Amino acid sequence: MSTGQELEQIALLEQRITQLIASYHSVRESLDQARYIIHNLQTVIDTKDEEIKNFQNKDNISKIVNTIAAEPAQSTELKLKINEYIREIDKCLAYLRD
Repeated sequence: MSTGQELEQIALLEQRITQLIASYHSVRESLDQARYIIHNLQTVIDTKDEEIKNFQNKDNISKIVNTIAAEPAQSTELKLKINEYIREIDKCLAYLRD
């Protein structure tokens, strides 16, 4: 093989390596973006799960209050008191998470 052919092959190899490096960086950037999106979506899912739990708790409270309290005035008062307790519990849980 002549020196000219060797230089040509080396130049071709350098070009291919440069393309591979560029492809690697592109794929790496896409992966980082996908990880960022996954993290954000997981945060949204966690928030929605918490909202669902809160809604279920409120629904359960309403059922309990309706079962316990015969009069509407008692029912409203009981709901307010239970909601106040739940807010306090939520504050305590948020404090413990931090």
